[in-house]
Amino acid sequence: MLGLETSCDETAVAVYDGARGLAAHRVYTQTDLHEIWGGVVPELASRDHVRRLLPMVRATLADAHAAPSDVGGIAYTAGPGLIGALLVGAAVGRSLAYAWGVPALGVHHLEGHLLAPRLEPDPPDFPYLALLVSGGHTMLVEVGGVGRYRVLGESLDDAAGEAFDKTAKLLGLAYPGGAKLARLAESGQPGAYSFPRPMLDRPGFDFSFSGLKTAALLALKAAGDAPGARADLARGFEEAIVETLAVKSARALAATGAKTLVVAGGVGANTRLRVRLAEVAAAAGARTAYPRPEFCTDNAAMIALAGHARLVAGEHAGLAVVARARWPLEELGAPGT
Repeated sequence: MLGLETSCDETAVAVYDGARGLAAHRVYTQTDLHEIWGGVVPELASRDHVRRLLPMVRATLADAHAAPSDVGGIAYTAGPGLIGALLVGAAVGRSLAYAWGVPALGVHHLEGHLLAPRLEPDPPDFPYLALLVSGGHTMLVEVGGVGRYRVLGESLDDAAGEAFDKTAKLLGLAYPGGAKLARLAESGQPGAYSFPRPMLDRPGFDFSFSGLKTAALLALKAAGDAPGARADLARGFEEAIVETLAVKSARALAATGAKTLVVAGGVGANTRLRVRLAEVAAAAGARTAYPRPEFCTDNAAMIALAGHARLVAGEHAGLAVVARARWPLEELGAPGT
């Protein structure tokens, strides 16, 4: 299975074999292209995907010691994401599939993240609880199998990763700032700032981080140029997000009885979050499972894996080029349904 990922600012290609597992994968990130603008510029992202995707397909096939004749199907990210960027991968994937005489499947980007831990040598068994936490999404999802997803809660405004990046920008950190904020927080004093834990005072599993971002802005203005204030603020902000995610995850583990907590998405690479979630899972008699860091962020390996699972289960698609900027996860069904 050849996988293509172009939903935002990473161009990625992977080759997945049902018998051998992941044979090869490549990721090119556009960070340098967008850094000067302080965020992703959709038109620039699309143009860069056009420039890089086909050369990366050739290179990744060579890495896997595979030829086009070895490809049995193509999976491309069909949504959600930036529509122009999605159309690049969808058009290339559908065109190659037509030329090579193989099926092509449009894959839901979030399904890729939810299944990404199954790329690991010790994959989690279904069912499991997944905390999907990235720049664009924060969700708790009960995963019963491929295409069997029940969304328990999600962010009502900013996702956790988005809140990290926006607060990092307030602190003067270059885009993308989430990981830089986490590094700055390492030198901050615990307890110097105590930010609110959003929506923990009410039942349920939904999230909201826009108010936390505003609290950080007000604290930064009050601190002025005080020595160490930026690091202390970063530490307090990170602790607030981590604790909010941990408490909601604990609630979901108790409600579902799940014995595995999967953590996926770019924020899942945060060290403080991993430590806290391991404590939460242990207290619930469960274990945590993560994709390796390179598969936490956007990648084509997870898209190829998801496409392969659906293809071998008998799912087929027509000749249309499919791309959807918005695509609720709840609209997905199991293969063949």
